[in-house]
Amino acid sequence: MVESLRKKTFKGTIWSTLERFSTQGVAFVVMIIMARILTPEDYGLVGMLTIFIAISQSLIDSGFSQALIRKQDRLEIDNSTVFYFNIAVGIILYIVLFFCAPLIARFYNEPILIPLTRVISLSVIINSFVVVQRALLTTELDFKTQAKASLSAAIVSGVVGITMAYTGWGVWAIVWYQIINLLVNVVMLWGYSKWRPKFLYSWKSFRELFGFGSKLAMSGIIDTLYNNIYLIVIGKVFKASDLGYYTRAQQFAAFPSSNITGIIQRVTFPVLCTIQEDDDRLRIVYRKFLRLSAFVIFPLMIGLAVLAKPLILILLKEQWAFAATLLSIICFQLMWYPIHAINLNLLQVKGRSDLFLKLEIWKKCIGVIVLCITLPKGLVAMCIGGIASSIICLIINTHYTGKLIEMGFFRQMRDLLPSLLYSFTMGGVVLISIHFIPLISFKLIVGIAVGVIYYFIISRLTNSPELIELRSLISK
Repeated sequence: MVESLRKKTFKGTIWSTLERFSTQGVAFVVMIIMARILTPEDYGLVGMLTIFIAISQSLIDSGFSQALIRKQDRLEIDNSTVFYFNIAVGIILYIVLFFCAPLIARFYNEPILIPLTRVISLSVIINSFVVVQRALLTTELDFKTQAKASLSAAIVSGVVGITMAYTGWGVWAIVWYQIINLLVNVVMLWGYSKWRPKFLYSWKSFRELFGFGSKLAMSGIIDTLYNNIYLIVIGKVFKASDLGYYTRAQQFAAFPSSNITGIIQRVTFPVLCTIQEDDDRLRIVYRKFLRLSAFVIFPLMIGLAVLAKPLILILLKEQWAFAATLLSIICFQLMWYPIHAINLNLLQVKGRSDLFLKLEIWKKCIGVIVLCITLPKGLVAMCIGGIASSIICLIINTHYTGKLIEMGFFRQMRDLLPSLLYSFTMGGVVLISIHFIPLISFKLIVGIAVGVIYYFIISRLTNSPELIELRSLISK
């Protein structure tokens, strides 16, 4: 049983990783090409609408996907009930956004947001058609199928987006790139998935799933509001170009952080659900996920912070230079996201969606206070405040983890300390090694090479158990 779970987990992790990084890799390349053609203002306009689409997506799911994954005795009526609920909510939300478009445009004082809102909101309806398919595939740890669909969508939409950008469509190139990406993904998942909805609906099933999922939905909405509140504030208080700089910096930092977090959440949740009643085994697997995540993400984020300027100047040109400053700061905030994700996954595994919601409310209140304090001091100060907020929230997240499986903040920090020390010393070595190199391109190449070599050597010399575990997994 242990070996079977280990093998299934490893296979799921590999395919989830391939899906995330192949898809996001293509999207990242597309973003670079389009950003070299388009302007910070174009990306700023789309950034103003991000929060409305993100909240709508949270409402569509309503925590039902996590509820389906967690429910070990799910029936066909459960799947169909969730499917029809998602479609109905998707249509209602699109109608709301359609008629609220003038209000959104007036709030930001950008008339073009009226047609932009009405078109980009189509993504809400499109995405509602595959919530169940994704949940069922995730339950089986079948990320191979999701990888095929996501990669195909990324390639097709990327070609369309770049073509539209080159032919002068401006901000509309970004909008249609996003719409077509979702549309192709839905078509592919319906083609690959064997599940089809039946004409079944049960209010009893709805109430059961909603009882668990509603708290996660509320937590998701609060989290979405908080994560996008910076976009609202920057879009309202600062210029559209400033929002463009921030969203590009956020996307660069999120490429390693959010993708690894997504992989962790998708793989750890169904795996931990299978051993949710065995606390001793749960603790062992949990700690392993925690240490391996830090061993991978910490050096990536600190290395990215140190090499932010040459990376941005090479990939996006001089017009995006200010984004490099923001990127260096945001990296220190997002490096903790995978650790947050593992802690929150544990609460869901244990069925404590009530604690999940409670924690989200407390954390977001703290985050808003930090935002209010830093806002008058400018955009850079707001990003620095994000680091402090992330660390405070981590302390809060680990409070109930300590109560549930005796893995509180200080015990987790002891597990993470080696990777943290390796990563910070690596960042210092890279910073010194590139200081006297005049050419930007050489700075980037030398910095990456020195960082990788140093991190591997220090891990090898100290017999890092995480390095041994990774090499063992790769060799198998």
